[in-house]
Amino acid sequence: MSAGEAASLDGRVESLGDAFDLLAGFGDGGFLFERGGLGVATSGPTIATASPPATSRMLADVDRSVRGGGRTVAVGSVRFRDTSGSASTLSIATRTVRRSAIGETIRIEVGDPGVSHPVVRTVGGSGPNEPFRPGQLRGVPIGDAYAAAVADLVARIRGGELRKVVLARTIQVQAGRPLDPRRLAHRLRAVNPDAYAFAAPTATGTIVGASPELLVSRFGREVRSNPLAGSAARSGDPVQDRENGARLLGSAKDHEEHAIVVEAIAETLEPLCRELSWDPEPVLLETPNVWHLSTRFRGLLREPAPSALDLMLELHPTPAVAGEPRDGAFAAIERLEPFDRGAYAGPVGWVDARGDGEWAIALRCAELRGEHATMYAGAGIVGESEPAAELDETERKFRAFLDALRWG
Repeated sequence: MSAGEAASLDGRVESLGDAFDLLAGFGDGGFLFERGGLGVATSGPTIATASPPATSRMLADVDRSVRGGGRTVAVGSVRFRDTSGSASTLSIATRTVRRSAIGETIRIEVGDPGVSHPVVRTVGGSGPNEPFRPGQLRGVPIGDAYAAAVADLVARIRGGELRKVVLARTIQVQAGRPLDPRRLAHRLRAVNPDAYAFAAPTATGTIVGASPELLVSRFGREVRSNPLAGSAARSGDPVQDRENGARLLGSAKDHEEHAIVVEAIAETLEPLCRELSWDPEPVLLETPNVWHLSTRFRGLLREPAPSALDLMLELHPTPAVAGEPRDGAFAAIERLEPFDRGAYAGPVGWVDARGDGEWAIALRCAELRGEHATMYAGAGIVGESEPAAELDETERKFRAFLDALRWG
């Protein structure tokens, strides 16, 4: 799409009530990003696409057609690591619903006013499918191979080559039935309403998940980030659960893993901010299955304030998903992970024509392709990591997602 083509588009904005469910605005091939009822959903054909660095120009071109201006949204996921021939793109849809705050729900339509939009269907189905059988699941790599890779990394970290590497593995699921991104997103949102529920098209399917981790948000000059690193299992026994959380808060190994991430976020954001503060010590963040160490950043950007997209490109990938030093972590991941991460552990979110937006990290997720799903899980490896414990962390994450996938 060229600027001249953008000038011929018709843009309309309609106010919606707060009772509107964003999931109802998520159509086939569309996009969803929601936390606590706030976020963005799209449906209908794509009006324009661009690489992340070119997205601001694309937004400006299209936004000129929208009455009021500044509210047009580009959405999408960014690959963990873009390589030649597999570059990420962000897109503007013909129909976007966004809710920035209670009382601020709008639908933006951009395109030919004579073209009708399809009605988005409701979420169907009344319950879960049967649990997956072992023959439907295949680990890549298998558990023993993953534990051996962790041991390899621990030796290299203790030898001084690296400080931290986040090592992932996958489980390939053959469901034997078509998997529905909308039903899965609905289930994930219900199980963990405090997470960023998302669904985004990829080159080969749709990545769907519920991420606990905010990479960055920007509204006006206010910037926020909430990196997570270091984890412990949840328990159904309240006493055991509290003990697990307390052990995590006192774990030197997990504090080391977390501090590496906090250092990197602060180093990136401080030069961009007039004011920047963060938790002096990590705090506990609870998800349904895992305790995390969490640090909350909040800052006031210098003028001219970088957009949410610019901030995302500056921050990604943090040591929370890659490692430290970055180039060494990339090399270790490429050597030890026998698969392409694709959009897993990359940013997913949105940015508008004013530069406001929100980006989470695509975690606790799977890529759906017809009857097939690829689930992803990883663990942060440092010098005190134990292979069996890191393998168990990925297994816990897989078990939780497999249960949700029964609704997909």
